[in-house]
Amino acid sequence: MASGVPRFVAQSFTGWPNTRTGGRVKTEQDPLDGAPPDAQRQTLSAIRYLERAVTHAPLQGMVLRYGLLYGPGASDKFSEMILARKLPLVGAGTGVWSFAHVDDAASATVAAVQHGGTGVYNVVDDEPAEVAVWLPYLTRVLGAPEPRHLPVWLARLAAGEVALSRMTQIRGSANDAAKRKLHWQPRGASWREGFRYGLAPDRDLRTGAENGHRHR
Repeated sequence: MASGVPRFVAQSFTGWPNTRTGGRVKTEQDPLDGAPPDAQRQTLSAIRYLERAVTHAPLQGMVLRYGLLYGPGASDKFSEMILARKLPLVGAGTGVWSFAHVDDAASATVAAVQHGGTGVYNVVDDEPAEVAVWLPYLTRVLGAPEPRHLPVWLARLAAGEVALSRMTQIRGSANDAAKRKLHWQPRGASWREGFRYGLAPDRDLRTGAENGHRHR
């Protein structure tokens, strides 16, 4: 390249952009959603354009599809919603989510710069999980009240198709390609320990030590 830049790393997202048909966990080889809710069409179109432009550029263009980021500064509002019981369990809670702690997102970015080749990589932990599994667990970690339960029909009326899709339809993502090709391993291998040491009010993922503060 005339600019002298041998590699380019772009940020993307994985989770709701995955196709919502077939198995519960998708790889980078699986198609993105061909019929997303209307409110997500423009964003998904932008994601497609970004990924195509980066991976077809005349250099080593890498796209890192981060899962839902959590940790200091990344998920404070998310935790506040759960503490306030503003994130209900919808229907059977069958939407599958993939998470990534902010420290793991950072280490994957460094690994991409050092080792990556052209391609798309899911940067997520090792355990995609249904909302019905991770949401009650996180409420206990945060010391929050149990989440409310909403039937599907009421959630559609109250929150719309995007929220309904995320809580009942989306698929998770596999991280095998990032681990193999970027020589990367998530330190928070599962959201279970990640939540306990990254979101619990008195713990820290990196050290396991007490933070010395609590959510109000």
